[in-house]
Amino acid sequence: VVIATLQVKDFLGLEVAGNGEHYWNRVANLWSALPSLHWQDALVGAVTLALLILWPKITKKVPGPLVAILAGTLLAVGMNVWFDSDIATIGSRFSYLLDGEVRNGIPQLPPIPLLPWSLPGPDGQPLGLSWQLITDLAGPALAVAALGAIESLLAAVVADGMAGTKHDPDAELVGQGLGNLIAPFFGGFAATGAIARTATSVRSGGRSPIAPVVHSIFVLIAVLALAPALSYLPMASMGALLLIVAWNMSDFRHFIHTLRVAPRSDVAVLLACFGLTVMFDMVIAVGVGIVMAALLFMRRMAEISGSRLVAEGGTSQRGDMPPGVMLYEIAGPLFFGAAGKAVGGISASGGTQVLILDMHDVPAMDVTGLVALESLLNRMKSAGTMVHVVGLQPQPRALLLKAGITATSALDFFPSVEEAVSAIRSEA
Repeated sequence: VVIATLQVKDFLGLEVAGNGEHYWNRVANLWSALPSLHWQDALVGAVTLALLILWPKITKKVPGPLVAILAGTLLAVGMNVWFDSDIATIGSRFSYLLDGEVRNGIPQLPPIPLLPWSLPGPDGQPLGLSWQLITDLAGPALAVAALGAIESLLAAVVADGMAGTKHDPDAELVGQGLGNLIAPFFGGFAATGAIARTATSVRSGGRSPIAPVVHSIFVLIAVLALAPALSYLPMASMGALLLIVAWNMSDFRHFIHTLRVAPRSDVAVLLACFGLTVMFDMVIAVGVGIVMAALLFMRRMAEISGSRLVAEGGTSQRGDMPPGVMLYEIAGPLFFGAAGKAVGGISASGGTQVLILDMHDVPAMDVTGLVALESLLNRMKSAGTMVHVVGLQPQPRALLLKAGITATSALDFFPSVEEAVSAIRSEA
């Protein structure tokens, strides 16, 4: 939505005063700029957009974007030359200073190695490397690094969804980090895995790490050898291309399908992230989404965690129980959101000599679960009831050992319920 909205200006040739800090500011600026619509730019954009949509239905051997951009460029050049249309192009929109002369288009210059701190600061003087500079930039640098990591991983997830692949997040972040460390020494700045460019690559058939490598080589060749030619690319055609990229990235059908079939809690997270991304930015949206998802996860874990009385002497589904023996099953993780519910409901009736706690289905336990379990053990000890804990998984077992909860005259541990019952019978 954001990418598509940002392309309306170039697609229609609008004269917009400023981009606006937030999404609604940008929409308001676009709306107020509609009277300045330049029909020649809009025509070039419409022709490019039509070719982008229709060309894949004709043939897929030649990528549609190449044909559409070429057609849009030829149309724009023709209208500029023969009808003096003044259609905005890369050359007319962007300029740079070289040897005291202002030139249009893309600088036809190779990157030259330099020290980043030798570049001029706001006062026009070299920044210089100092402790003050490091402390001033530490906070913003961490924020940029976090944003870059989030956006790159999101781009990788988008690519996985489009191509049916699975990315390696560690490799992605290490590669991006190394690139961002080296780029400043060649006049570059921090970059991320771009969602729009990634989606375009996947749609064009890119499936391996070779695709971005070839892409970068062609971009470098284009900058060094084709800069004058690229200056003729119309901004309206570039806007049309990014409109298609934005549509392909949106996965609209999957979005609607999720709204229809997903639980209401998941829909709430989806809509919250979507709305915050559009209205504010992705960092805020992802942060809020992670918090909401974590809270919902804890709620669901609390709902599935609990305990139930399986047997109280006599015959049960777990076999014959000796008189005076109660068997409880505890299921789900014992964490602060569920420990009270799962353990608090366990009680021993009068005459109960042994309480068996089956914890096969407890994969994890935190300190709150530990405290709740200790409280239960103390209650049983005060009541004179022996406790047999069976089926401890590695994490809960390690936590109990660390807390010093070991076998005593009132507590014992067994691998299974059958072994615990066998021990009770042998002691009877």
